[in-house]
Amino acid sequence: MAATSGPRSTPSRTGLAARLPAFPWDSLLPAKQRAATHPDGIVALSVGTPVDPPPASVQAALAAAADSPGYPTTNGTPALREALVDFVRRHRGGPESLGLESVLPTVGSKELVAHLPFQLGLGSGDAVAFPHIAYPTYDMGARFVGAGPLSVDMAQLAAQGDAALPDPSDAQRIRLLWLNSPSNPTGEVLDVAQMAAVVSWARERGIVVASDECYALLPWTVDEVPSVLDPRVSGGSLEGLLCVYSLSKQSNLAGYRAAFVAGDPALVGELVAVRKQAGMMLPGPVQAAMTAALGDDEAPAAQREVYRARRALLEPALRAAGGSIHGSQAGLYLWTTFGEEAMTSVERLADSGILVAPGMFYGGSGGGFVRVALTATDERIDAAARRLERL
Repeated sequence: MAATSGPRSTPSRTGLAARLPAFPWDSLLPAKQRAATHPDGIVALSVGTPVDPPPASVQAALAAAADSPGYPTTNGTPALREALVDFVRRHRGGPESLGLESVLPTVGSKELVAHLPFQLGLGSGDAVAFPHIAYPTYDMGARFVGAGPLSVDMAQLAAQGDAALPDPSDAQRIRLLWLNSPSNPTGEVLDVAQMAAVVSWARERGIVVASDECYALLPWTVDEVPSVLDPRVSGGSLEGLLCVYSLSKQSNLAGYRAAFVAGDPALVGELVAVRKQAGMMLPGPVQAAMTAALGDDEAPAAQREVYRARRALLEPALRAAGGSIHGSQAGLYLWTTFGEEAMTSVERLADSGILVAPGMFYGGSGGGFVRVALTATDERIDAAARRLERL
């Protein structure tokens, strides 16, 4: 009998993984464990994960399409693409020139954010610009291809142009610029004039503008959330523009990974060609479910009212606990500061059984803030509000 080999050593991180920072949410484990010891249980508000059920019509469409033995198409069924075009025209200001060749379903929006620099052919020597307080995956997408990540205050860019960049010469390297309005995490919304100014600046330099608008149907203190595809922003042309959108928030489809990109048909065509080669296809039953969700305006409107009620409980409770809320004009988060370092706030709230995300996860400028999500059940939101008021 062969001798039993000794224990295997854990392989060291090499290649790409070795060049990436640690996944930030792993560092929240101690605070999560502390919050979980609360006698009434944890209230987890650190991640914007929907907890409410997907619409019944969407679940029915998913089940009806379960007999789906063949490979799905990369660019989506004709019914899905028609539903995407209709949705973008209705809700994101898409012009009549936006047709079936201008839309593409994706396997969630994070996948697209992370891989868009690769799919557009960016690499070493190029730069990817993104908001200075932002979802960290914009940064990761640049790092994946060896491009330079460049954080920029987009409101300043709209007002000052090159002068808003850390180094004005960086404008020559930027090949992709991300907008995110409403912002994750701050909830701030860029207005039409600001977006139009950024688009004009980028077009003059041949820069692709991708606008992450996943929270657009959740406005609170603004009258509208403009899209990069809106003719007031785009000048009526889709050239160089992409709108990224997800049904995770408005329709509770995070588990379905149902998202899409819409815009310049030439750019969308490039993405389709790359994704065909890579086998990046949205599952057939999910395409059917997504088609149903896109045509249902009542369910997202009802879900928005659910979040409105949760926000109405949490906002005054955070203020009562000494918090000051900034931005938060739209979306699923209350961007809050207690006038102290973010991790101090995280640990103090964990003592009350409430878990929130520290602002430095989203860039150095967020170091004095915490992001508080509205994505918990009504009962848990009520529990959090009562605990905050006691603080």
